[in-house]
Amino acid sequence: MKQLVLKVHPSDNVLVALSDLKAGETVSYQGKTYTLVHDINAKHKFYANDMASGEDVLMYGTLVGKVQYPLKSGSLMTTDNLKHAAAPYAFRPYQYQWEAPDVTKFKDRTFNGYHRGDGKVGTANYWLFVPTVFCENRNLDVIREALHNELGYAVTAKYKAYTHHLVEAFENGVDIGSLVAPMTFEGVRNKRTFKNIDGIKFLNHQGGCGGIRQDAAVLSKLLAAYADHPNVAGVTVLSLGCQNLQVADFTRDIKERNPDFNKPLFIFEQQQSQNEENLIAEAIKKTFEGLIEANKIERKPAPLSKLNVGVKCGGSDGFSGISANPAVGYCSDLLVALGATVLLAEFPELCGAEQNLIDRTIDEAAAKKFISLMGAYSQAAENAGSGFHMNPSPGNIKDGLITDAIKSNGAAKKGGTSPITDVLDYTEPATKSGLNLVCTPGNDVEATTGKAASGATLILFTTGLGTPTGNPVCPVIKVATNNALTKRMGDIIDINTGPVIEGEKTIEEMGEDILDYCIKAASGEVIPKSVLLNQDDFIPWKRGVSL
Repeated sequence: MKQLVLKVHPSDNVLVALSDLKAGETVSYQGKTYTLVHDINAKHKFYANDMASGEDVLMYGTLVGKVQYPLKSGSLMTTDNLKHAAAPYAFRPYQYQWEAPDVTKFKDRTFNGYHRGDGKVGTANYWLFVPTVFCENRNLDVIREALHNELGYAVTAKYKAYTHHLVEAFENGVDIGSLVAPMTFEGVRNKRTFKNIDGIKFLNHQGGCGGIRQDAAVLSKLLAAYADHPNVAGVTVLSLGCQNLQVADFTRDIKERNPDFNKPLFIFEQQQSQNEENLIAEAIKKTFEGLIEANKIERKPAPLSKLNVGVKCGGSDGFSGISANPAVGYCSDLLVALGATVLLAEFPELCGAEQNLIDRTIDEAAAKKFISLMGAYSQAAENAGSGFHMNPSPGNIKDGLITDAIKSNGAAKKGGTSPITDVLDYTEPATKSGLNLVCTPGNDVEATTGKAASGATLILFTTGLGTPTGNPVCPVIKVATNNALTKRMGDIIDINTGPVIEGEKTIEEMGEDILDYCIKAASGEVIPKSVLLNQDDFIPWKRGVSL
């Protein structure tokens, strides 16, 4: 029989409803019986005990909020009766003990990736177009349309056909309300000119000039990180000429990041060109020549230790910290045990989980760096009249994430239980295998953009509500927290952890399934939906307040 409720940690004084429950209903958990005061929808929580005003509420074994007025056992947790609270944190000498999971079934596995000259291995082979300033976005759009359509990378063919169908119907007086939308992407990826080029990607952005010079400097490091990414075979740069982010700054940042950088790098400056038509034509021609050479690179076996996997959640719900995030966390532990690299970011969504992460950090300097970054980020939010407590979105709250500490402690589960080997600021590359913390906002696209900059070659993205986020150079794998989402938005979901909620699979079994999918995706054997849909989201973080 399916379990109706769950206490996540033995010390918690709240329980989570796994199914819709009615007021007056009696439910039992581990020998104790609870009578519900209110209707408790699936994903929401109710109090296990009578609660006094000001009393601490614990979930995931830690402080997540304070009760605002007296409540009866069985009462629904709401934004009215619970306000955010998080435990203080500080560095302390701590000997963290970790028992690595059994990786016997994966220790001899490999993936077929693209080997680069610096020893890194990509999971994809992309050509990258980079504008140094927003003034070049339109030129990139023109080039994108030309190359995507002619080389077989466009995913708009069925929509163009559908629009044509609508035009014909309108011109012939047919009621367009009776026409159905196209529902399949079958055949979209056929007829590619270059079989070993997975895509041509364009990093349109709104920076490079205006703003403050520090914005341009951070953007330069971000773009350099993408040029140096293991999934990128070559780069075409379009510059206007007079902008703050000069080509010399960009190329310097590439060399500082990787002194052995040897990928094709084609640079075109519009203010030095004959005219716009000539600029675009030359960029297309030179890129085509580069694609011919890059197409000669083929996938070859690589050990799983060469994987760099980012873990992210977005559109989170009350099941995120119970099914998808812990399952991804177990996959993270498997990867770390295999010598791979895992990136956990979203610093506003680590609020309340800090002490656990600090205690797991191997190096004292790295632990103190994390404390400094978290403190500065939190203070900046408060200075702007906000704060981490304002992080949960309306969708999060509606589906059971009442405080930021609840959301954050569930989000931190994606990082598993392994020791933390390093802490990275925004755009810093991961140079140590194991679990790394990366400073980014919680914002879905800003976070995935930052993970790729630190070297992620795959991103596991968990979601309970459904989020169509992708990345230009790093395949994003969508992991659903529940069966209903998978059924409703199957066009964007790759993996369903709903069987955990239904009691059909364990966290460990699900984590192994996720790793198996990662290996196939890294080898090009399966294509994540975000890649099929060309969900190439890219938003640079300007280091302002973004939750």
